[in-house]
Amino acid sequence: MNFHAVAPKVYKAVLALDAAARQGLDPVVLELVQIRASQLNRCAYCIEYHTTDARKAGETENRVYQLSAWEDSLLYTAAERAALALTEAVTLLPGGVPDDVYEEAARHFGEEELARLIAVIFTVNVWNRMNVTTRKTPGTE
Repeated sequence: MNFHAVAPKVYKAVLALDAAARQGLDPVVLELVQIRASQLNRCAYCIEYHTTDARKAGETENRVYQLSAWEDSLLYTAAERAALALTEAVTLLPGGVPDDVYEEAARHFGEEELARLIAVIFTVNVWNRMNVTTRKTPGTE
């Protein structure tokens, strides 16, 4: 299904949410979060899209490769690790977002930035669910 063509108002609303959420966030953190959520949701289209954007934002190949095992890697800053932990908690919702995960993210991101980070996480999850459900694959527009 070409979701954009079939439901253009919904698609445009998600685009607007996405644009509002990403304002003011570090582009590398933004892409790491989007790649990780896309990995968890098994969205091949979004993984390709965001790894390409991450490289454009200056991300290294090695950090992109190790992202699926970020907890065991020494390549990520404390703030990036907090953002990735929050991404996993919000994406998987394993009985809610644990207090310690939220508090660690709040230590590294101001309230407004944290709100935008949370919005980016739930927005990438919307994109992932839209693309996985409609079978959007890399190389398709």
